[in-house]
Amino acid sequence: MIEKIDKMSSQSRVVLATVLAVIFFVFYSYYFSPKTQIDGNNTTQTQTAAQANEAPQVAQTTAASAPISVASVNMEEIIAKVEAKDFEIYIDRLGRISKYFLNGVDFKDENGERIQLIDASFSLLPLEVRFSDRALNEDAFRKTYSADAKEITLSDEPKVLTLTQELEGVTITKKITFTQDRGYTVEVSLSAPKAYFISTGFRPNVLADAYAFHGAIVKKSDSAIETIDDGDIKKTVTFSNASFAAASDRYYTTLLSNFDEKLNVVVSPAKDENPNIFIEGRENLKLTGYIGPKSRANIHAVDKRLDDVIEYGFFTWISRQLFSFLYFVHDKVGNWGWSIVIITIIIRLILYPLTYRGMVSMNKLKDLAPKVKELQEKYKNDKQKLNIHVMDLYKKHGANPLGGCLPILLQIPIFFAFYRVLTNTIELKNAEWIFWVQDLAVKDPFYILPIAMGLTMFLQQKMTPTAFTDPMQEKIMKFLPLIFTIFFLWFPAGLTLYWFTNNLFSIFQQMYVNKHFKRLKEKEKAQQ
Repeated sequence: MIEKIDKMSSQSRVVLATVLAVIFFVFYSYYFSPKTQIDGNNTTQTQTAAQANEAPQVAQTTAASAPISVASVNMEEIIAKVEAKDFEIYIDRLGRISKYFLNGVDFKDENGERIQLIDASFSLLPLEVRFSDRALNEDAFRKTYSADAKEITLSDEPKVLTLTQELEGVTITKKITFTQDRGYTVEVSLSAPKAYFISTGFRPNVLADAYAFHGAIVKKSDSAIETIDDGDIKKTVTFSNASFAAASDRYYTTLLSNFDEKLNVVVSPAKDENPNIFIEGRENLKLTGYIGPKSRANIHAVDKRLDDVIEYGFFTWISRQLFSFLYFVHDKVGNWGWSIVIITIIIRLILYPLTYRGMVSMNKLKDLAPKVKELQEKYKNDKQKLNIHVMDLYKKHGANPLGGCLPILLQIPIFFAFYRVLTNTIELKNAEWIFWVQDLAVKDPFYILPIAMGLTMFLQQKMTPTAFTDPMQEKIMKFLPLIFTIFFLWFPAGLTLYWFTNNLFSIFQQMYVNKHFKRLKEKEKAQQ
């Protein structure tokens, strides 16, 4: 097998590598969610040693002790309700957001019920406050907050809800300003200095699968993004001077941020090793919060700097630029499917000079194949001489064996970036294209696009000049359209649409190059 691969052309090796990369990527994404190893020694720390040790301890200690000390109390007692056009919030007796519902036709579950992002059964809820002092913390979990309003209905103007809790030796006040864009601000003040932490809550529990990230996201002091997957944190870690901390699933998030006064964030493991996020409190702490879908419009309505909460994995930078371009085109055409088609054509036009040279080079290689075969027979026992004579032959006729590789290599990161955009961007959820394709983020229900993609790939392969010298190599390459078709059966329809459009463009381009090369050959013969 190694000898067969060794005899393959550079072009064939690149295509084979692409297939293997796709196979690996699909299986890896399906069976394993992305893992980020977190090393507490690498986190930035500006706290004193005592504070650094205290912060993780409080996160772990209170997580275990609080539920035990309040086991006999009704934790789901609601003291306030906030209603808006797009959402509905319930505040429980501990001053936490214990229930959060999304309204609107776009936010329904499989049973037609509105999506609930936050549930009272979560081990950690948004705006939950925990104190470093164990006795004070237990007191905080026993005593009920008072609210200055039982119900608030949001209109165009923001409205304020004030929550107050009287504890032993300290009064804590939360002033929460709600707006219609699902964002809010919370101002926490204490009547006496006490060390405390406030939480983003556990991530929304709507859709967490192996295709997308779900866990904690922290924007660190150096603007780098740290991601911590569910089940992937072994010990408490701290991040100093962070801009925001978010708990996210595939499409939704709950976060707290402050870009002006940086935050000290503590992420600790729960019993199931899922990340719990805490932000260190101050005497007068002000945070901007958001709970809802990770759509660009909603995120930007709160703060454009929160773009990093939309996480695309290894290809984040490419995916983000690609989505920005896709978003721009969609604003002009109003359809995500046609936007993908237009962007694919634009990408191919940008790559056209490279692709054209590669196709011309492949035509030349095809013509030189018989001469290469003669050289292989002549120098079959001397690989060094064979390589020298083959390269001289290519140089003499202006053929580049690597000419067709670069366009294929450039397509690989674009392909994976598209994959991440389609599986992580909520704007493409339930986005239709035409007729039978009503959701570009899931597979084609009738498999029309994958089959069409396979057929165009087969046609493209028939039209593309090849320089096979090994029958086994030729057989492997002939099976590629079938292999790709099988894998694309379960790919998002939007990704299949991208590859199908890419194939169509390649077919027309190959037709033009073949005719052009034929004319050049006829011209050369006429001159002879």
